[in-house]
Amino acid sequence: MKCPKMPETLLWCRALPNISPVTAFLLFVLCFLEGCVLVVSVIEQLAQWHNSTVKAAVERLCDYIPEKHNSLCLCTISFSIDKEMNADVVCHSLRLCKQDPGQPLCHLYSPPKVSCFPTFLKTTACGMSFKLELGSLKVSTTLRGYHWRGRDCDDKNTTVYPGRRPDNWDAKSDSNCNGIWVSADSKGVVLLGDSAGAHFHIPPEWMTVTQMSAKSFANLPMAFSDELDWPQFSEITGFLNSTIGGWTDSLYLRLRKRNRCNHRDLQNISQNGGSSGNLLSLIKSLARNQLLDNPAIVIYATIGNDVCNGERDTLAHMTTPKEMLSNVVQALRYLDSHLPNGSHVILTGLVDGRFLWDNLHDRYHPLGQLNKDVTYSQLYSFLDCLQVSPCSGWLTPNETLRNLTSERALQLSSVLKEIARSEKFASFDIFYMDFPLRQTAEEWRKMGGEPWQLIEPVDGFHPSQIAAALGTGITWQKALHEWPQVLGKENPFNDQIEAIFKDQGGH
Repeated sequence: MKCPKMPETLLWCRALPNISPVTAFLLFVLCFLEGCVLVVSVIEQLAQWHNSTVKAAVERLCDYIPEKHNSLCLCTISFSIDKEMNADVVCHSLRLCKQDPGQPLCHLYSPPKVSCFPTFLKTTACGMSFKLELGSLKVSTTLRGYHWRGRDCDDKNTTVYPGRRPDNWDAKSDSNCNGIWVSADSKGVVLLGDSAGAHFHIPPEWMTVTQMSAKSFANLPMAFSDELDWPQFSEITGFLNSTIGGWTDSLYLRLRKRNRCNHRDLQNISQNGGSSGNLLSLIKSLARNQLLDNPAIVIYATIGNDVCNGERDTLAHMTTPKEMLSNVVQALRYLDSHLPNGSHVILTGLVDGRFLWDNLHDRYHPLGQLNKDVTYSQLYSFLDCLQVSPCSGWLTPNETLRNLTSERALQLSSVLKEIARSEKFASFDIFYMDFPLRQTAEEWRKMGGEPWQLIEPVDGFHPSQIAAALGTGITWQKALHEWPQVLGKENPFNDQIEAIFKDQGGH
C-alpha cells in the first residue's frame, strides 16, 4: 500500500497557522492509517470498557487530553460503527492510503466476519460516517530546551554558559553555570545518537483503556514538544527522576556525583532516525569552544538506524561498511576541530535486534490487552505492510532476514572497533565498547525481571527506562576499570561543595 510519507505530513502540519502541539498531534495521527487505527481502537475500547456509546467515548477521550496552554481546542470525531466493524475498516474508509493492484490490504486486526473492505472507498462504508472539525488555535511551540542541554544561567551574556572554563576563577560571576565559585578538572558529557539515545517513549497508558485517565495525558504537550523523546531520563544525559517508570541513572549524574563541578555540563545531540549519515549534519549543533571550554566525554551511539529502515528491500538500504567508515571518520574529524584538548570519545557498537522478536512477538501489545487480539507480531506485520516499520529487518517473522540484519550490524560494529584501534586524533583519545544488551538482560534477570520489560511496550522497538538505567551502570563499570582517565578523578571537595552550594541552583 502507498501511504503519505511521515516527514512530508509533519512539515504540512507544522506549516498550518494557529495549531497547538496537541491539536497537531490529533491531525497527525488521523493523517496516517496507523495513527487512525490507533485512535479508533482506543475509542472503541473506551466505549467497551465503560459500556458507553462511541460518542460518549470520544467525549471522554477529548476530556482526557489537556489543552490548558492554548485558547481553545474543538475536536469532534463522529461515527457510527456496525458491531461487525473494527478500526481497520473504519480507517480504510477514509482513503488515507492507495492500494496498488496485487498489493495486500494492510490490517492490524483479524478481518471482520462480514467483510466491509470491498466497499471502503464509499464515504459511508458499512454504515460509518466520519467528520473532523478543528477550532482555530494559537501556536504554542518550543525549541529544544534544558531537557537536551544544561540550563544556561544568563541568556543575555554569551560568555556565560555550561561547560566553559571559569572566567578568572569565577571572581565576578558563575561563568559556567555550575552553581560554584571556582571549579577545577571539570568534564562535560555529550551524546551523539538516535532515538534510543534521545530516549523515545510513548506512554502505554495513552492506549491502555483500563489505565487511562486525565492524569495519563497530563504530560502530552511536553512530550510532543520534545518529539516524544525524554532525554531528561536518558541513559547518557538524564538528570531528573523518571516519571515514566523505572528509575533514572545516567553517565551525567554519575560524573556529577564524582565531581560536583560537572553540574549542568550536558548535551544530548540525538534525533529520531539518527544514523551515521545524518549525524554529520546534526553534529554541527555541538556547543563546545576548543579554546575556552572544558574537555568533554563524547558518546557516539547510533545503535540501529544504519541497518533499520521500512523499505521492502531493506538489505539494499542498509549502511555499508565502507559508508560507515566514511561517515564516522568525517564525524570524528569534525570533533577533532571543535573539542578542547583532553577530551574523550567512546564509540558504541550496534545492538543485536533479534532480541526484539525473540522476546515480544507472541506477547500482547497494549492495544490488544483488553480483548487479547493484537500481538506484537501483528503490529510488526501491519507496520511493515504500510512500509512504515521502524526496522523491517528485525521486526519480521523471517528468521533469515533477522539474521542477515544482525550480520550487517556486526559488520558495522567491527568498523567502529577498528576505527578506535587505528585512528588517532589531536584533541581526544578514542575507545570502543559493544552495546551492552546481553549484560543488561543478565543483570535484569538477576534482579527478578523478564527480558521483554527491557523493551518499550508501545513501539516494541526501543530500550525501556529500565534498560537505560541498567545500561548506565554497565558502561560506567567498564570505563572505571578499563579507562579510568575518561571519568577523571573524584573531587575531594564534593562534601564541602554540597554543604555550601546545596543543589547548585538545580537543573
